[in-house]
Amino acid sequence: MTPDLAARSALLERVVAIARQAGEVVMDVYATDFAVRDKDDASPVTAADERAEAVIVPALQTLLPGVPVVAEEAVARGHAPQVAERFWLVDPLDGTREFANRNGEFTVNIALIEGGVPVLGVVLAPALARLFAGAVGLGAFVEDGAERRAIVCRAVPAEGLTVLASRSHGNAAAQDAFLAGRKVASVKRAGSSLKLCLIAAGEADLYPRFGRTMEWDIAAGHAVLRAAGGQVRCLDGEGLRYGKPGFENPHFYASGQALV
Repeated sequence: MTPDLAARSALLERVVAIARQAGEVVMDVYATDFAVRDKDDASPVTAADERAEAVIVPALQTLLPGVPVVAEEAVARGHAPQVAERFWLVDPLDGTREFANRNGEFTVNIALIEGGVPVLGVVLAPALARLFAGAVGLGAFVEDGAERRAIVCRAVPAEGLTVLASRSHGNAAAQDAFLAGRKVASVKRAGSSLKLCLIAAGEADLYPRFGRTMEWDIAAGHAVLRAAGGQVRCLDGEGLRYGKPGFENPHFYASGQALV
């Protein structure tokens, strides 16, 4: 392993540890009779979002001093730092609706962006005891309990695509139009950024997303997917970029292989 990759591997392990610390805070709140509030944009927020972010942000600032941290709840309060060539994107609790519904499909998300693309990411689903992580040049892995194993995107099976759809958001008509002419074996629903990680793990093939998302919603999953050999593209075929004004994403699709 080259010195650069060794340093990136060490950085990834540190971020895994930070995500697990945040996951413990999230699960502490999950065990209580927590309240769900609406932010100014009508999206939900809980104490778990805020407390997890309070763990993650200072830890990242210590880990890489001077590298900006763009975190969802801070941005919602009007604190969005100027991004540079290199910056962090943090969603301390993606899938707050899943959290409120207590279905387990919520995640802690941390991604490092360089040159507009995600190069390192960790996605932790604490209630499911699954952690996905990866970095470009190092590959991707999943931890299920005490076991860590490498993951890669699969070739599309002969029976067709396994397509993922959002559990809480969706546009059935747009999805049907996008899938027209493609061989689809099944459509499954999943919450939060887990959808990108399931593609990275070879458990699904395609996730088309029509609707509003923010960069922090998908950056960590995108990093894991890239490390596993997959991609996230805008509907015009261009690769999805990060650090956009307002941090809002266009419609996109995530896939294990290039679509033809």
